[in-house]
Amino acid sequence: MGGRGGRVLTGTPPRDERDHLAELVAIMDRLRSPGGCPWDAEQTHASLAPYALEEAYELVEAIEHDDRAGLREELGDLLLQVVFHARVAREHADDPFDVQDVAGDLVAKLVRR
Repeated sequence: MGGRGGRVLTGTPPRDERDHLAELVAIMDRLRSPGGCPWDAEQTHASLAPYALEEAYELVEAIEHDDRAGLREELGDLLLQVVFHARVAREHADDPFDVQDVAGDLVAKLVRR
């Protein structure tokens, strides 16, 4: 994350009208909600941890093989892990947070650095 040399980062507008990240969050909400997917509903941070690691390794493999299609797919799979963990975190009784909080913390970190 370091080494940007003080560049100012600016956002770019989306390529189209659809907000795919919001759609992804909404799908995960449906999967975790009553009547959604039983497997997704029973997952915890601990049960999901191996999948996050597996997806990270698959991302590295796509990079090492210069596989652009694989890179795009594995970035999506890793993004799913982030959204999934954030959805699980939102359900915590004492210290909930969601994907917007995760993104906000990251934005603050990037600006700070």
